[in-house]
Amino acid sequence: MADWYEKKTFGSLPERAAARFGDAEALTFRERRYSFREVATRVDEVAKGLMAIGVQPGDKVCLWLNNCAEWMFFMYGLAKIGAVQVPVNTRFRTADLSYVMQQSTSTTLITHDTCGPVDYLGMVRELLPLGQGSNGGTLHSAEFPDMRRVVIFSERAYPGTISWAALRKAARQVSDEALAERAAAVHPDDTVFIMYTSGTTGFPKGVMHSHKVIRNIEERAVRMAITKNDVVLNYLPLFHLFGYAEGALMSMCTGARQVITETFNADECIALIESERATLMHGFETHLKDLCEAQQRSPHDLSSLRTGLFAAGMHSATNIKRRAASVLAPIKTLTGYGMSEMGVGSLLSSLDSSEEQRCETSGYPMNGYECRIVDPRTGRDMPLGEPGEMVFRGYGLMQGYFRKEKETAACYDAEGWFHTGDMGVMRADGYIRFLGRYKDMLKIGGENVDPMEVEGFLLEHPGVHQVSVVSFPDPRLTEVPVAFVQPKPGSGVKPADLIAYCKGRIASFKVPRHVIFVEEFPMTASGKVQKVKLRELAVQQLKPT
Repeated sequence: MADWYEKKTFGSLPERAAARFGDAEALTFRERRYSFREVATRVDEVAKGLMAIGVQPGDKVCLWLNNCAEWMFFMYGLAKIGAVQVPVNTRFRTADLSYVMQQSTSTTLITHDTCGPVDYLGMVRELLPLGQGSNGGTLHSAEFPDMRRVVIFSERAYPGTISWAALRKAARQVSDEALAERAAAVHPDDTVFIMYTSGTTGFPKGVMHSHKVIRNIEERAVRMAITKNDVVLNYLPLFHLFGYAEGALMSMCTGARQVITETFNADECIALIESERATLMHGFETHLKDLCEAQQRSPHDLSSLRTGLFAAGMHSATNIKRRAASVLAPIKTLTGYGMSEMGVGSLLSSLDSSEEQRCETSGYPMNGYECRIVDPRTGRDMPLGEPGEMVFRGYGLMQGYFRKEKETAACYDAEGWFHTGDMGVMRADGYIRFLGRYKDMLKIGGENVDPMEVEGFLLEHPGVHQVSVVSFPDPRLTEVPVAFVQPKPGSGVKPADLIAYCKGRIASFKVPRHVIFVEEFPMTASGKVQKVKLRELAVQQLKPT
């Protein structure tokens, strides 16, 4: 039986968009602007270049690049010729890169020579024997037996690598007919990318997805009413699924213009909203809070803003989202929930959801997804309003973890429900509220404590910029709360002030026993605090009693 919806491939999207939107502007990066037609032409050029240097269908290709226009060309060019993209976190260094290249069995690495202060090529040279040949040649490494070539995104030629200029020159060797033949052989059910998880608790796992992710993007576009008239400000890293999906894929699926920034800078982004007339932007509560503060420091015309997806449900995000409705008006922020394993997003609110639903829940299931809240011990459904583990079924679940069959199987129960390890609650209105990771929950003398509740309370203090609460070992209570706080500059607040602020206002067992000031938090590339590192830091700084 045929599928009820048209199955598409990533590689076909630029060509389809060029046919629909032609010379309309598709992509902006710094001073450079590209129409949909120009993007499709650049994608084909890169695809031909990759074919010319030997990239084969099914080859895994590490894409270790910071945000730039060419990211898009490589992303779609690789997909068009049937290669599998392996986006690599640009915060990774030699040990992390080594793991991903080996584990993914990648044949090709695409990266910078340098970008800002980071010497990417220097790190590559520590791992791979690049040799002395100026034409790139073929690599042979006992440690990385699958790796064959390194492409450096630079006009300059480096021994043993392939330059950007050389790749484009090589593209002339490949005919339109040869490219079309390769593209026609790509099946929508093939693996198109392997997205490595954030790795907050150790080495990440490679999540495999097919081209069916496109269906999820198109479903989300309908719920957010995204059209060719929209402008997406994308400051999220393209190597992470959030920015990859809501910017790079969404633009080609809908005709919305995408404005890419290399990194997130709140002041720059506020200015870009005004100058580019951005209508959408997405992120986490940290982005939203910084954007609010930037607008208050230097007000800009934000009248073009329409909506954006900012994860909510957690106690720590509620007040920030309510504040944004005023400071970043007229934006109407939506809320959602997703994991790399579930294909972008499985929950999302809508434009006609109430303010309470958009600020205090994580939305309701997307078409094609089911969600239950279960007792993690018994698997039985929890009553409405009672917290339990969030489990999902749906078409968009991952193909599996690459070369990790046991870990893949362990995520599913006998009925095919994917177990997230996240705590949530089902409300009477059908909306679901994400409450946090089970592993982050605190058990204080037998009492369950949601760290996000304490974080949300502390964020109301005028001297607190950001806060993260973690557990600390205690011989009597098993563990106690510790608050890591980034104070607002010039506030003069002291750790004792924050502890006193909590006493008498929240339950005694929720009051942090210690407050540690930090200049910045260890973060994942997607903007999440790495709490495992904070727990380690607490043990280092505070001697357990």
